[in-house]
Amino acid sequence: MPGTNESVPLQLRIDVPAGAAAGVHRITVSASGRSASSDLPIDVMIGQGLPPKLNIKTKLPSLKGSARSAFEFQFTVENQSGKDEVVRLDAQAPSGFQASFTEAYGSQELSSVPIDAGQSKDLKVKVQPPENASAGDYPVTVAATAESAQASAALTVQITGQAKLRLSGEEGRLSGEAQAGKATPLQLVLTNDGSAPATNVELTSTPPTDWQIQLQPSTLPVLAPNDKRTIQAVVTPSAKAVAGDYMTTLRASSGPDSSTADFRITVTTSTLWGVVGVVIIAAALLVGVGAVARFGRR
Repeated sequence: MPGTNESVPLQLRIDVPAGAAAGVHRITVSASGRSASSDLPIDVMIGQGLPPKLNIKTKLPSLKGSARSAFEFQFTVENQSGKDEVVRLDAQAPSGFQASFTEAYGSQELSSVPIDAGQSKDLKVKVQPPENASAGDYPVTVAATAESAQASAALTVQITGQAKLRLSGEEGRLSGEAQAGKATPLQLVLTNDGSAPATNVELTSTPPTDWQIQLQPSTLPVLAPNDKRTIQAVVTPSAKAVAGDYMTTLRASSGPDSSTADFRITVTTSTLWGVVGVVIIAAALLVGVGAVARFGRR
């Protein structure tokens, strides 16, 4: 009961008798209502194979995401020929892009797939762009090829800009020296290697116990792509820290993007305490020598 200006899909199944003569046989499908009717003639060819033909149907030909996203396109390959085919799969993508095929509900990568005559197969192609891909639209073409038939479909990967922070020491160094109980400035470099500005950047630290680290500045309103800023970290080790190497973690974050760096701080003690220690040791030695000299004669 189709409504006004509506249609109802139907399926016609034709069983050809075994003794049917070769040639063209016409079948007429009729539809009639109270005040209207329609005829549809269908020619059925017996004894002639269908020519090789493949077809590709895509569900979503364009997907959007960041350069770190994996773009998964679902599509269907139809074997419209009269015999079974082994269909080879291929993808043409820009340089640096990786493409792989799987079944729609599987994880095993495929390079070809068998499809029976008149049947179809649901497949999926996963496209992984390089992390440094700039924002823009990138064309990807998937192709299905059999012995003498081929079909292709055009897909589009839409990459949006994304910030990518990188925190490091000056000239790439991840180490420095500081004196116990004394504030020591260290220079850091924050770089945005991404394709979009990094906004509301926050810088934090995780120092050892009883240490203090002040980051100047501790926030940045915006850091443009391919831009860098010098950050000063004022490190004050604990006054009780003994000489040696200590690890401290510094972090820069902007929304979902963040960068961490582990810095090795070598702590030295004051030379004054070293002199005092030498004096104490020397005094102890003198006392010991005097005691030996005095009591040794008795």
